[in-house]
Amino acid sequence: MALSNKALNDKLREVYLSKLVEMFSNDGEEVLRTGSNEIALPVCDEENNDKFVVLTVKVPTGSREGDLYDGYSMAEDYKMKLAEKAEKNKEAAKRKAAKIERDKKQREQAAAIKAKKNKGDEE
Repeated sequence: MALSNKALNDKLREVYLSKLVEMFSNDGEEVLRTGSNEIALPVCDEENNDKFVVLTVKVPTGSREGDLYDGYSMAEDYKMKLAEKAEKNKEAAKRKAAKIERDKKQREQAAAIKAKKNKGDEE
């Protein structure tokens, strides 16, 4: 009897979750099973604060419209989003530098006007 798509996905998820558990356990990490598709690793950050890293394994099926999940296109979309964000940050940095330069010139002009005024008052 053929297995349902859900049963196949559940088995596939379990295979990869078991691989992750084994990998982290062999590396000396404590691995906590927190759900049917989730593990948690107790860790410390660089300031020795206790934290948890949670890993979730899922086998996506696609959209409700019937489109199958495509990891390659998702990765390409993510890469484009990162590039777009980097470009926006670059433009924002340019605008900020220009504003700083404008403000600096305004302060210098205001200081020069004030110095002239003070010099005129002394005479």
